[in-house]
Amino acid sequence: MQPLLQTSCWGNKLLQQRDELLSILKQRVKTYGYKQIQTAAFEPYDLYAANPKIVNTEDMVKIMDTSGKVLVLRPDATIPITQQIAANQVNVNDDTRLFYIMDVFGYRFENEQKKRTQAGVEYFTNRTPTADAEVIALAIHILKDCGFPTFKFEIGHAGFFRALMAQANLADDQIAPLQTFIQTKNIAEMAEYLATLPINETLKQAMQHIPFLYGEPNQVMEEIKQHGVNGMVQTELNYLIDVYDSIQAYELTDQIVFNLGLINDMDYYSDVIFQGFVNQAGKPVVMGGRYDRLGDRFGAHIPAIGFAFDVDLLFTAANQHGLIKDLSSDEPIAIYYDFQKQKEALAIALQLREQGYAVTSYLKQSDLQTIPEMGEQIHYEADQPTLYQKGRAYPFLDVSDLVKLLKERGN
Repeated sequence: MQPLLQTSCWGNKLLQQRDELLSILKQRVKTYGYKQIQTAAFEPYDLYAANPKIVNTEDMVKIMDTSGKVLVLRPDATIPITQQIAANQVNVNDDTRLFYIMDVFGYRFENEQKKRTQAGVEYFTNRTPTADAEVIALAIHILKDCGFPTFKFEIGHAGFFRALMAQANLADDQIAPLQTFIQTKNIAEMAEYLATLPINETLKQAMQHIPFLYGEPNQVMEEIKQHGVNGMVQTELNYLIDVYDSIQAYELTDQIVFNLGLINDMDYYSDVIFQGFVNQAGKPVVMGGRYDRLGDRFGAHIPAIGFAFDVDLLFTAANQHGLIKDLSSDEPIAIYYDFQKQKEALAIALQLREQGYAVTSYLKQSDLQTIPEMGEQIHYEADQPTLYQKGRAYPFLDVSDLVKLLKERGN
């Protein structure tokens, strides 16, 4: 039985550490004025079947209810939240800031897992560089709060790729291979494929160069000038620069690069898109972007921008960086008392809890009772209560004296 006990304790510890990581995220989003929202775990299949470009219906986990109606386990958080907002308002008059921590389900996940936890925000507001910059700044601040020493944020623009495709006048089935080549940076096959398309050579060169449009923002913008982009493409790029200029006010641009080859798989993104990486994690721990037309599918014009952290990946990355031990809570303070000292001991326990300390209390059954020698302990066995820490005894008079001792000792 002992190994099972150890496994259970280890699992509980991981859950506590994960919860504390989430509490850091929740605290930061609240400082930006966001309020939590929750959506149903089961949703109508028709919500997604009617919009196959948004989410691949083949990846969804489907069930049938007792009435024969097909339901799916929530495959995405943004879509049901947008639908909920659309059902309550036709247009955005005042900005709406929501955050969530929810599981999403699908067969697309690696390692045969069908569930991932996402933590993200949805900011329903009109498209402005300052609003987009604020959301990106919030995502960066979360990574800073988690303690990651280095990380990188890539910012792109979904409209850049779409504007180039519109300039080339390509059909959807012609665009799909190009999108794959850009995402995988398959330059050789991309060049061969472009040679088969009926577009001018200047535009072909511009498309072939997309995967290389990565790096320091001003440098990337200079590179683009070498290719003959039209006014629509340039307008999108100018907006991206305005967003970057707004981020500079947060003094966070050291972590930012432009990646104009960034193409997100979620079809609903319309403008700025971004993703954040930390060392030792091969995939982005956070992804997001602006989706101004998603609400139109539900009968309401509600432009918005948001992001989602992959909580499981974020926790693994924090563990690999040695940040978990800094995040995890200490063992509770254990109070042991004789029956005659019960009133005083429990009063101290209550006052410590009111100040945010974790406290457990135990009535000693006899003087012979064995008390485990671990963590911080308070003993009420004589007239003088005593705090024991790391083998040393610290007598105290009252709770203020005790709190002072705890702070001096690192609590």
